[in-house]
Amino acid sequence: MFLPRVVLAAALATAFSAQAASDQPYPGTIVLNVDASDTAQNIFRVRQSIPAKPGKLTLLYPQWIPGNHGPSGALNQFAGLKVSANGQPLVWQRDPVNVYAFNVTVPKGARGVEVEFQYLSPVESNQGRTTMTNDILGVQWQSVTLYPAGYQSRQITVQPNLTVPPGWQYGSALEQQQRNGDVVAFKPLDLETLIDSPLFAGRYFRRIDLDPGAKIPVHLNLVADSAEQLEATPEQIAPHREMVQQAYKLFNSQHYQHYDFLLAISDEFGGIGREHHQSSENGVKLGYFADWSKHEARRELLSHEFTHSWNGKFRRPAGQNVPDFNTPLQNELLWVYEGQTQYWGAVLAARSGLIKAEHTRDLIAATAARYDNVKGREWRAVQDTVNDPIVNARRPQGWNNWQRAEDYYSEGQLIWLDADTKIRELSGETKSLNDFARSFFGVDDGVNVAKHYTFDDVVKSLNAVQPYDWKSFLRSRLDGNGPGAPLDGLARAGWKLVYTAKPTEFLKAQEDLSKSANFQYSLGFSVGAEGKLEALQWQGVGFKAGLSGGSVLVAVDGRAYKAELLRAAVTAAKGGKEPITLLIKKGNLYQTVALDYHDGLKYPRLERIAGTPDRLDAILQPLK
Repeated sequence: MFLPRVVLAAALATAFSAQAASDQPYPGTIVLNVDASDTAQNIFRVRQSIPAKPGKLTLLYPQWIPGNHGPSGALNQFAGLKVSANGQPLVWQRDPVNVYAFNVTVPKGARGVEVEFQYLSPVESNQGRTTMTNDILGVQWQSVTLYPAGYQSRQITVQPNLTVPPGWQYGSALEQQQRNGDVVAFKPLDLETLIDSPLFAGRYFRRIDLDPGAKIPVHLNLVADSAEQLEATPEQIAPHREMVQQAYKLFNSQHYQHYDFLLAISDEFGGIGREHHQSSENGVKLGYFADWSKHEARRELLSHEFTHSWNGKFRRPAGQNVPDFNTPLQNELLWVYEGQTQYWGAVLAARSGLIKAEHTRDLIAATAARYDNVKGREWRAVQDTVNDPIVNARRPQGWNNWQRAEDYYSEGQLIWLDADTKIRELSGETKSLNDFARSFFGVDDGVNVAKHYTFDDVVKSLNAVQPYDWKSFLRSRLDGNGPGAPLDGLARAGWKLVYTAKPTEFLKAQEDLSKSANFQYSLGFSVGAEGKLEALQWQGVGFKAGLSGGSVLVAVDGRAYKAELLRAAVTAAKGGKEPITLLIKKGNLYQTVALDYHDGLKYPRLERIAGTPDRLDAILQPLK
């Protein structure tokens, strides 16, 4: 139904005119009890005791989740709400516009309300990310918490309690107060810190000390589908420990009382990479340790999330300084928050030996090729992609190459490589982005209260390291429309992007692991499992022939599709005139498509530029 503009504005003003969040302590302590023992049905059962005065009380379910960069609160998995006071049920009403808000009236004589509800973890992948299995559970406190409106989240005290399945162990940055059997009581803390302190628990659990003997401990908390997946050799643990030390040498500071990596190794528990100030949630498929060499590229995840303790959690964009979890986040600086973290995550992985330096170069080549061929750059600058967590919320896209997604991550990485090499060039190799990291993220050592920044602060800090017109440097790369990706930093690093008829061994292994075949830079698409066409390039060869997503490649030149058969056909067509003939199935329609392409297979790799300094090698060298 259409509402006149004045009426609509009044409705919105009423809906969102909840009292401004007070910076005074909320009276009393909320007691939160979460029963996470029902792994058979994937149900978290929640009970809360919330102190409140008689009168109107608005309870909020968290909507804007830090680290997700958008309004991603799992309200669709929230169910069974009951509110009572003095043993009597109370009627609640959802706000008609702000559907994350629930209004109740606290009766006279009551000192608070009792709240019950369930968080229903998805049981199938099409329902969302699975957070509970028969062997692993993950508690994200924003999904199991209601809180009173009108107070800043850091001023609301909560005493959390968790029931885990019998005998399970857990990892978390939360500090345990006591444990009685399978019920764990944690020390009271503010709501903001609680929601920033998730927990992984498992039937199979192992804890590894990544900084033995340190005053500020760092632990790797492992859960997995089986005990065998937890087995790690000293040689595998060593680069994780070195990654911690390389981060300390880079940032020259620590902004946490202790740090806990939470790592789930599972084919059933939902994959994740999410930052927190004193911990991180990390989820990978089976084989992280068991198939160590096979899954090398996955190991960048931990260095990325660890970097976030400095970049994103301690130093946060000013637009992320919000009073509660229902105030919109401003994302304009995500190219720093995520883009520079993407850069340091790759660098730290190489410096520590988690990923070999030559394989890091291969990953940079893959990134450079992907973004150099993004056609959506013609209409959408990378700065605008910071809005994608709100616009698209990581839903699948039909034409990602044209629509663009959260490109501020990896294109941001290329921009910061550009900045690093520029500093090195201008300073005669005496300064680098390492110096920016120490001065910008390394301030106030030992402080774990967020320190916010603006675009001007970033420019000022860069100029303090190396005078230059950094404002124009950054804005031209953030707001420009190409052509191509910002690859000046790659050339300044002494390397160039080239394409060859064979992929590097490392990238070929990643392709095999993903069970796909990459023809993006030749035919303009990839072929996934069971012949499904994926990642079509806008205006690419396949696009111009009429191909689209939702299609299956059935045959190549009259023979049943196999990846090696299509590769052979592309190679045979090089320099010739005959088209490559594909049989395509889309829906219930079969059609023959002719691809007029004769330039052979193309796979990205980096090649040294003769006579130039190898700054990339210098960047990837461990700090002493």
